[in-house]
Amino acid sequence: MRVLIVDDDEEMAQVVAVGLRRAQMAVDVAFDGTEALERLGADRDAYDVVVLDRDLPGTHGDEVCAALIAAGCRSRILMLTAAGTADDIVDGLGLGADDYLPKPFDFPVLVARIAALARRAHPAVPPVVRHGDLLVDSARRTAVRAGRALALTPKEFGVLELLLAAGGRAVSAEELLERVWDEAADPFTSAVKITISRLRAKLGAPPVIETVARRGYRI
Repeated sequence: MRVLIVDDDEEMAQVVAVGLRRAQMAVDVAFDGTEALERLGADRDAYDVVVLDRDLPGTHGDEVCAALIAAGCRSRILMLTAAGTADDIVDGLGLGADDYLPKPFDFPVLVARIAALARRAHPAVPPVVRHGDLLVDSARRTAVRAGRALALTPKEFGVLELLLAAGGRAVSAEELLERVWDEAADPFTSAVKITISRLRAKLGAPPVIETVARRGYRI
């Protein structure tokens, strides 16, 4: 899943970003509301979840939330803010936010809520997916084939998870790069091709991932 963190506290934003990346999410960061709207204006559906602070300089977090809702943005919005009274929560959800988590917070709770919101942003996929002798558990971030546990990197797991979720549809290298990597990825990189190659090697025979000419990859 791909996440945008919007918080003017740069230290907090980077700490959260590092933690979410360790939880195998692709994460970008914006430090004010104007930057967030610029990023989302370029592609309003680029992110599965937007983690939004309310008290932002420039364009306030409430304005960002309202603008995204008005634009029909399909990204789920989680307000993560120090304003944690009952009235604050009611106001935030009333603006259109999908969830609200006051600071300070328990990091595992943040990860779980982001994952839950991301599932709502796309057609429902069971947390455990079986394809032949391949079993992938998205909640536990584990993959097993023919009873053999696969030692996958976060990017390899993300690619496998996305291909399985596509339900047989061919997924382009561009879509994989956009959904599994973050904005720091070079669009001309061979990272997707290399990751697919390593994933195929770990999955073993018979082959699971098929290359579809001029369209991408599918399971």
